[in-house]
Amino acid sequence: MMRRGLVGLFSFLALAGCGKLQNDINVPLPAYSADLVVECYLEPGKVPSLAVTTSVPYLSTVLPQVPADVTVTLTMPNGTLVPLAFDPNYRALTDTTGEKFHSHIGRDPLVARPGDVFGLDVRDTKGRHVTGTTTMLAPVPIDSVEYKFNDKTGAERKAYFLTNFRDPPTLGDAYRLQLHKGNPARGVLLKRPEVDNAFEDRLLNGKPFVVGTSYRFFQGDTVTATLYHTDEAFYRFRQSVRDARNANGNPFAQPSAIYSTVQGGIGVFSVLSATRATKVVR
Repeated sequence: MMRRGLVGLFSFLALAGCGKLQNDINVPLPAYSADLVVECYLEPGKVPSLAVTTSVPYLSTVLPQVPADVTVTLTMPNGTLVPLAFDPNYRALTDTTGEKFHSHIGRDPLVARPGDVFGLDVRDTKGRHVTGTTTMLAPVPIDSVEYKFNDKTGAERKAYFLTNFRDPPTLGDAYRLQLHKGNPARGVLLKRPEVDNAFEDRLLNGKPFVVGTSYRFFQGDTVTATLYHTDEAFYRFRQSVRDARNANGNPFAQPSAIYSTVQGGIGVFSVLSATRATKVVR
């Protein structure tokens, strides 16, 4: 009985002492200075627009902050300054990207040719100032699109898709390839792509590209391939955004910073140079 009493006493003292092992520590966080965040994709034939928001601390509520005191100006290839008015709304950027939020928008459709250089100037009343330049690249034609079925039947009979094009001989080209179901000529195109890949030409500079998919398309599908010709800076921006999303909330991943194509803030400024090809899976 004496041993049991001692064991019970020691257990009680051990449990009582556990409360002293927990200490609340307040970690002082450094002062955070919000930056302007700019997302601007120009496209020939479309009215130019962009979204300007502000960055927020990592532990804060993720809500877009849209400052109303921002002035945006585009510099055209001939030096003309085009102001973009503050008019927050949603609009269709392209047939394949769906609706995107914009804070500022122009009035006239953009005229852009390969080699044209555009400038961007974004500033607010707090002294924040973002600038950027971008050059429209020549569209890279899609040589062909094709498909091939597996040897299964019924609902398991599916086809993979191949997109073929040739990379220019210059080094430093990058691409974004999207595959959508639906026919843009008939105004029917699913906004979410079946495939969305990005790649560089480091290993295949000046050579043919053949980009394939898994077996995911069915008989009767209308598949539209959209090939964006981009530069290395735009490719690095998209890869850094992807890496940051994958690292968010993952305790085993390295934190990833956003690689911006603008100066003085965070974000991207680019011209979309695209070619399309449509194929019906018979």
